[in-house]
Amino acid sequence: MTSELAPFRDPVLSSTFLLTLLLMVGLFFFIRASTKDRTEVAHYVTPLADVALLERLQTYFADRAYRVTHINPDDSRITLEGTVSASRFLAVFLSLLAATGLTCIALVLGILFPTIVPLPWGLVLLSPLAGWFYHRGATRLEAVSFQLQGSSTGGEDATVSETRLEVSAHRDELLVMERSMPIRRLSD
Repeated sequence: MTSELAPFRDPVLSSTFLLTLLLMVGLFFFIRASTKDRTEVAHYVTPLADVALLERLQTYFADRAYRVTHINPDDSRITLEGTVSASRFLAVFLSLLAATGLTCIALVLGILFPTIVPLPWGLVLLSPLAGWFYHRGATRLEAVSFQLQGSSTGGEDATVSETRLEVSAHRDELLVMERSMPIRRLSD
């Protein structure tokens, strides 16, 4: 029993093992968070009139492979759905990160327990599971909904009007929409 715990008596080896375990915990949560839903609600203002804004939004989302699934005329809310595919680059990147982390833990386990040297290296074979997990979880049906909140006129110049818009979508979708449409995000 004493010979089995001998590596843990060396402060360098035990601290290296502890730090490597912390690396693995962080890597696990990083991979798990890669599939997290990041839907946000944002409020915008635009100089476009209601009808023109609706046409631009429908064209924009149709070009991005979203289709209208529900229109609620009572509160002027339109809901669209589209399938969002996973990034192949990110799947490969996560697999490489997992391979790096598992290689680190295999090295530390190989140093701590030299009698079981070949066994920890089998952990590295699990690294493609990170890419598979991301790909399976990130490919999903996403919903986007937007609601026109009416037009308002400016204070002194009554001819200037702006339309307010509320959009609920994935945060990356909101960023792309902000760059391609004449809208300005209101601070929440």
